[in-house]
Amino acid sequence: MDAYKFIKDAIILGKYEPGMRLGEETLAKELNLSRTPIREAIKQLEAEGLVIPLKRGVGVRHFTKEDIREIYDLRSLLESYAASQAAVNRTEEDLIELKTANELYEQAIHDHLQSDMTSIRKIVKVNQRFHEAIVSAAKNKHLHFHISKVVVIPIVFRSFYWYTDFHLQQSLEVHKIIFNAIENKEPERARIAMHEHIFQGRDNVLKHLDDIKISHLFKEEVKNDRNL
Repeated sequence: MDAYKFIKDAIILGKYEPGMRLGEETLAKELNLSRTPIREAIKQLEAEGLVIPLKRGVGVRHFTKEDIREIYDLRSLLESYAASQAAVNRTEEDLIELKTANELYEQAIHDHLQSDMTSIRKIVKVNQRFHEAIVSAAKNKHLHFHISKVVVIPIVFRSFYWYTDFHLQQSLEVHKIIFNAIENKEPERARIAMHEHIFQGRDNVLKHLDDIKISHLFKEEVKNDRNL
């Protein structure tokens, strides 16, 4: 049992709701593990910003609409810069990885079943691969660190959960525009396309968010999905 993966998935899917206290002893019993791996998992999740310290133990972080706006604003600045730099510094190997990631993304969208957690996980995973390939192609060793601090997986997961087939196709088309701009060494075009891409994701989340606790909306939608 991987304590980190189990707890992170439980937070992403809403089994552990925002504000919920996560005690080491309770988690150890639930996962049938010693407290040491639980403690290590909590430290990692705290570093990722998914849990926050409480007077006793830690609690699942919740996100307000303002949090989401600020997070996506930072993502837009950082990732649009990464895309522009990738257009300048990319290698042929980078292009192969970007093309591969995009092809996998297109296939994942094609195979997607609406509201199916397994297919959403796959879409999120290959989408992340494409974005990470751009950061790698930018050839800036500091970018990955800073971007990793503002890419909050529960919010990304939720944005894809809400995507319609139209939104998914729209996302794929923007991926293709970004790839073409990077391939053709057009940094400004790549920057603008990435900026719009990130804001499309932001607008989709804000449109559906009517509670300050983003993961609270997972409850009814995933109550039958407990295959973490």
